[in-house]
Amino acid sequence: MRIWGAAALMLILGSCSGTIVPPGVGRGAAPPPSASPTLPPRGRPARPPVPATPMTPMPSAGAGAAAPSAALTGVVAGPTIASLPINNDQAARALDAFRTSCPTLVSRADDSGLTQPLDWQPVCDAVRTAPGGDARSFFSRWFETAQVADGRAYATGYFIPEVRASRDRRRGYDVPIYGRPTDLIDVDLGAFAESLKGRKIRGRITGTSLVPYYDRGQIDAGAIDRTAPVLAWGADPAEIFFLQVQGSGELRLTDGSVMRVGYADQNGWDYTGIGKLMLERGLIGRGQASMQGIVAWLRAHPDQGRAIMQENRSFVFFRRLDGPAVGSLGLPVVGGASIAVDPRFVPMGAPVFLSMDRADANGIWIAQDTGGAIKGANRFDTFWGAGDDAAAIAGGMAAHGTAFVLLPRGTLARLGAGT
Repeated sequence: MRIWGAAALMLILGSCSGTIVPPGVGRGAAPPPSASPTLPPRGRPARPPVPATPMTPMPSAGAGAAAPSAALTGVVAGPTIASLPINNDQAARALDAFRTSCPTLVSRADDSGLTQPLDWQPVCDAVRTAPGGDARSFFSRWFETAQVADGRAYATGYFIPEVRASRDRRRGYDVPIYGRPTDLIDVDLGAFAESLKGRKIRGRITGTSLVPYYDRGQIDAGAIDRTAPVLAWGADPAEIFFLQVQGSGELRLTDGSVMRVGYADQNGWDYTGIGKLMLERGLIGRGQASMQGIVAWLRAHPDQGRAIMQENRSFVFFRRLDGPAVGSLGLPVVGGASIAVDPRFVPMGAPVFLSMDRADANGIWIAQDTGGAIKGANRFDTFWGAGDDAAAIAGGMAAHGTAFVLLPRGTLARLGAGT
């Protein structure tokens, strides 16, 4: 799975992706009451935050957060790791996650411009035998902190939802969970021009031309019925919407089995956040802008919800998973330790320390994922795993504070950012 964006509040308010029951024969209308599964609000409500006082960012100068990468944005040295309020249990989880990231760090180019593969070799050699019981000391010995731009961070949360579904289409299970269409074309623009490196578009071939791929409305009207496999059929449009927001999930099937699915691809259209639309139109209040609040509204207003979701032209396709959930690095993601980042501003696989106004977001996280909504310096999406507790935390996660990227010692001096 590539866990996509992530998540919870800001993914819904501003970016990421979702889906609805497609209209057409047998689609677009709620199933008859006698055939419909009970659709109560599931899981726990969003967990009220435990307030915390974030650290003060370091004075900064440079190009600012609008620059295209961390190296061009401006980087300054942060506080010593020994001075950071690190919980050793949480750091131990992060150390285990970092250990799995090392093969990537020592072999992959860093889009942020902050590090080179050789920078990571000594610390990755050391982590092979590092004891997890003293993770804080390990990070303190091998790393230094760097603040990117002004360091002012914003973090949301994501998790692995459980969704009711059926292997076959039947009454009460009318929401298709699509696999990747056979006519979807991915184009790496960097292969055509160096100035376009890192940019990608998606489309389809019509005649001799590459044109934009079908948007949500066209897909809902049946445009991909013959080109995209249906992995399963969901029962609740709101659940499938949040399956797409989270980017992965577990399908609880009618035969009692479980199918795990993860992100396969996306149709190339930008996301329009339905939560933002609902707030602007007065359909929900700020107190309802959590994942749980929006789900409740969608279930209570199916026709309006369907129309609002139609305004989001983005669409996500899934694939079956045989193993654990993995992020965009292809590595297993760890609840309470893995984080989604913008790789232009954080080296993929690197540790990040968050000091936020919400206690459960604080600590060392490992950059092992990316997301459609996770763009820019100091924008993060924290991963919480599966289950009701994960949903309760991720569903209301909206934390502000300060972020420091952990880099191998000596990196700042090479960058000339030690002062």
